[in-house]
Amino acid sequence: MKPAEIERLLPWIFRRTASPGSPLAALLEVMAVLHAPVEDVLAGLDAYFDPRRTPADFLPYLARWVDLEALLAGETGAVGTADVPDFPPGDGRLRELVAAAAFLSRWRGTRKGLLRFLEVATGERGFDVVERVPGADGRPRPLHLLVRAPRPTEPYRDLLRRIVEYEKPAACTYDLEFFDSAPPAPPEPAVPGTPVAPPAPVSPGGAVRRDAGPPGEGAGGPESSRPPR
Repeated sequence: MKPAEIERLLPWIFRRTASPGSPLAALLEVMAVLHAPVEDVLAGLDAYFDPRRTPADFLPYLARWVDLEALLAGETGAVGTADVPDFPPGDGRLRELVAAAAFLSRWRGTRKGLLRFLEVATGERGFDVVERVPGADGRPRPLHLLVRAPRPTEPYRDLLRRIVEYEKPAACTYDLEFFDSAPPAPPEPAVPGTPVAPPAPVSPGGAVRRDAGPPGEGAGGPESSRPPR
């Protein structure tokens, strides 16, 4: 507020003494200067609640609003300072996480939600979550996940572990591994009682050779040689 605007709020008996150079006029000038920072904040108040425009020192506060406080905590559990958020990929990635908080909350505990969380937090693509991880006996390990991450994200190992522990179902265990290129497809765990078909023979030219069957039978087997009814 300007001094003249503040003066209009005063009782008449005070306003009549607010002539230029008077002690009251000087006091009104001081009050206007004191109000200026607060008025600047109120003029841009909407920016404080926009994760992409909010000041850096207000960003951790927004992150705690959407339940991302665990990602700002260090190894000791202390929350990062307001001036420098303790988020290794930088405050730009943290802004994107806050902006995506509604989507991530809706898909929390799912493969889709975990993959999206990892991509937004690091800015890297190519993560994979394997839900049927074969054990030593070839059977799927119950309630176990394998999280594959691109090699460039290895410096964020601790952060990735916090994200996986934050997003996965509580009963699940997991392993985290890093790869240099696209991850190979994991072998399918063996299912007890399922017969394994032998591989098709391959001719010297590389094409798959299909046996024609006994004489008198077509490619479809005995059924194809039966006369129509």
